Amino acid sequence: MLDFIDVKIVAVAQFAMAAGIIHFWFKWFRTEHNESWLPRGYIEHERCFVYPDSVMSILMVISAVLLIAGNPSGQTLTLVCGGMMLFLTVIDTAYFMQNGMFARDKGGIDNFFLVLPMVIMSVLMIVRFF
Repeated sequence: MLDFIDVKIVAVAQFAMAAGIIHFWFKWFRTEHNESWLPRGYIEHERCFVYPDSVMSILMVISAVLLIAGNPSGQTLTLVCGGMMLFLTVIDTAYFMQNGMFARDKGGIDNFFLVLPMVIMSVLMIVRFF
């Protein structure tokens, strides 16, 4: 649908997003999460995401390599990654909304800029190859 976007641009974006996700988790695990406004169960909720985020990041790197190599499987795998990312982002967004974590005094700006690139990237991956 967005055929005007070069496949290599999508591949580079996937590499960047995978690196960003890995960076997020290194930073997250090295940070104390003892803010009084954090909802009960926040740490357990977030820890569950490290596993699917890791799988998704590995798959994005693989699909990016396939895209650059001109292998059509890269497009299919990119669609899978887009679906995974959208699903995980919807869960995180719902959690943040239900717990008031988009409010300024509860890390709202950081949380908004955490989910926004994920939404944009998942839409790019899905719409480009659908």
